[in-house]
Amino acid sequence: MDQIVRHLKSSRRVFLASHTQPDGDAIGSLLALGLSLERLNIRTALYNESLIPAVYRFLPGVAAITRHFDSQADFDTAVILDCGSLKRIGAAAAAANKIPVIINVDHHVTNTGFGHFQLIDTSACSTAEIVHRLIKQLATPIDKAVATAIYTGILTDTGSFRFANTNSAAFSICDEMVRRGVTPSEVAQHVYGTYSMGRIKLLNLALDSIEISTNGKLSLMTLTRQMLRETNTLPEDADGIINYAKRIQDVRVAVLIQENGNGESPSNGSGRFHVSLRSDGTVDVAAIAAAFGGGGHCNAAGFNIEADMGELKSKIFDLAQKI
Repeated sequence: MDQIVRHLKSSRRVFLASHTQPDGDAIGSLLALGLSLERLNIRTALYNESLIPAVYRFLPGVAAITRHFDSQADFDTAVILDCGSLKRIGAAAAAANKIPVIINVDHHVTNTGFGHFQLIDTSACSTAEIVHRLIKQLATPIDKAVATAIYTGILTDTGSFRFANTNSAAFSICDEMVRRGVTPSEVAQHVYGTYSMGRIKLLNLALDSIEISTNGKLSLMTLTRQMLRETNTLPEDADGIINYAKRIQDVRVAVLIQENGNGESPSNGSGRFHVSLRSDGTVDVAAIAAAFGGGGHCNAAGFNIEADMGELKSKIFDLAQKI
């Protein structure tokens, strides 16, 4: 930690990035650390390849997050947040890998240990928890904007304190963030309380797509580009939809196969998909994701794959027999 703090304080220009298809922790951690470094008069660039889901666009400073890597910028440091591997940031990974010093901040058990410095704690409830510690060491003030980002990261990654990764730090840090100006009801209203009509229609189509394994322990939901077109929605509108499949009685693992919405499908007839996995706590889905080149937590993981939809579903249902 001390080495990382010293290096950040001596940095001139820092590139910060979090994983594609970001959740609240990825966005909250990115914003909290980015805002804190700016307080030290360090030039920063905040990057995420994906569009920010509508439910997180209320976060202070979110407009500063860009989807484009500035190849002309003279970055001396990169901070990669909430990513098990550098490739999780997407197309900018190759360019980011050329930045002189890379700092890896994460809490995933599947983290590959990339970078020149690692700040990894798999016992942390979220990357936002680790970022909170780092900000404390940087000795920058935690104002309402930073507090809101940290609170949102912890709230969402613990499933509103319902998931098994919820620890005592989750409560103590969130209590501190409330004392620094966060209003829990306002954050909850943004994250959980408002849906567009398009998102409701998308949810309806996604629910209709649910298939259950023969042993009843795995549910599979499918989201295609055609569904997005029909409902005039974007891939980020699918944020959280998998949880409906997870809540089905007796289901231990929920799977969402989401067809990539950018670019054309490969000419060989297969498609490009992001597969999200959620567990009720009895199955380590991070191990499943790792077998497909992905990663994540024991209870929430994912991977990207190019495959035939039918064959992909068949492989996933085969896994159900081992649950």
